[in-house]
Amino acid sequence: LKFHNGEPVRAQDCAPSLARWAARETIGQTVWQYVEKCEAADDKTLEIVLKRPIGIFIDAIARGGASVAFMMPEHMAKTDPFKQVTETIGSGPYKFLKDEFVPGAHVAYSRNAAYVPRQEPAEWSSGGKVAHFDRIEWRIIPDTATAAAALQSGEVDWYEHCQADLLPALRKNPDIKYGLANPTGFNGVMRFNHMHPPFDNVNVRRAVLQAVVQDDYMAAVTGGDKSLYKTCFGMFPCGSRYDLDLGRPFMPGSIETAKKTLAASGYAGEKVVLLNPSDLVTVGPLGDVTYDVMTKIGLKVEMVATDWGTVAQRRTNRDTTDKGGWSVHHTWGPGTIRQTPVEHSQIRGQGQRGWFGWYKDDTMEDLTRRFVEAPTPEARDEIAKTIQLRAFDLVPSVPLGTFQIVTAYRRDLTGLIEATGPYMWNIKRV
Repeated sequence: LKFHNGEPVRAQDCAPSLARWAARETIGQTVWQYVEKCEAADDKTLEIVLKRPIGIFIDAIARGGASVAFMMPEHMAKTDPFKQVTETIGSGPYKFLKDEFVPGAHVAYSRNAAYVPRQEPAEWSSGGKVAHFDRIEWRIIPDTATAAAALQSGEVDWYEHCQADLLPALRKNPDIKYGLANPTGFNGVMRFNHMHPPFDNVNVRRAVLQAVVQDDYMAAVTGGDKSLYKTCFGMFPCGSRYDLDLGRPFMPGSIETAKKTLAASGYAGEKVVLLNPSDLVTVGPLGDVTYDVMTKIGLKVEMVATDWGTVAQRRTNRDTTDKGGWSVHHTWGPGTIRQTPVEHSQIRGQGQRGWFGWYKDDTMEDLTRRFVEAPTPEARDEIAKTIQLRAFDLVPSVPLGTFQIVTAYRRDLTGLIEATGPYMWNIKRV
């Protein structure tokens, strides 16, 4: 295996790549505390020594979390993990064409002729990654109706995330097939900024939790198609191992109950700045519902409707709202990255080292440590239950349900892999 710059992929590249990933990723930060050393024994042997056995280690580095432990050349892997890399050098079946990259508009890849796929069927992100096309173009089309029209006319071959209310028209076209953008589903979440008022007050957070009706959120992002979503009173994905229906007493879905809790909380009328990416049809509607809910219970809300790039940038701002900060925003994550308490960054209590919103809870971190060190699945089950009950009580975030996003593509494409993202290998035209 060689990198796209022609250099061989060596263990000397892999060791610092894993360390760089672990410095930033929630699950990586956790498991790396147990690493005694991670180094290359030779070009093809990576040696990892743990301070003590932990059952989730292999899963953690193989699956990753919100970010994947990609292997990169040694000189890139040894750069500051908190600064963006300046090069894009992979080792897969397609090469990124830097000279053609237009941010927010166009991305192109060419087939890597030097890549030798494994001699086995492709399965999610593993197996034989066969590139059947010489070139892949990824067009960013912000207007959903324009994107749908481009698919119907054959101008594009694949529409990654279809807006729910456009599906009826698309389904009338016999030249279009459909699938799921991620079979494990996507999990909506409302995230508070815990550093500043009003959501540094747990009772204000509890008031919002009490007012939330998951069906309202899920209907908003699926066009009301109940076949595309599930609701559950759990911090983990609906239908997953830790979907234990523990949150029902905490989520009565009552505006009146929430009003009483807010009135008793000491809320002093502080402004709530709600960041809402109106360009993302699977996130923007969540913000619309929250604006309505928060206004009804008596919070003073200012919605900042903007694009996702601006939201992603502004949510890093830790200042108060009058200095460009924020109070609440929404996002979703695929079910694969919220299966356990370790990787669920929106309920971890890592404070300044943690996910946007910077919720700090030392007890939650201790429980997570116990979960990692637990010797059996049954022991982990009990700890996960305790973690989940604590999360519902202290409300680091609000779970909004699990939904599916439909992906659509031209009928003459075959081999599309329904997995955690739009994988370009294995696809061919018939």
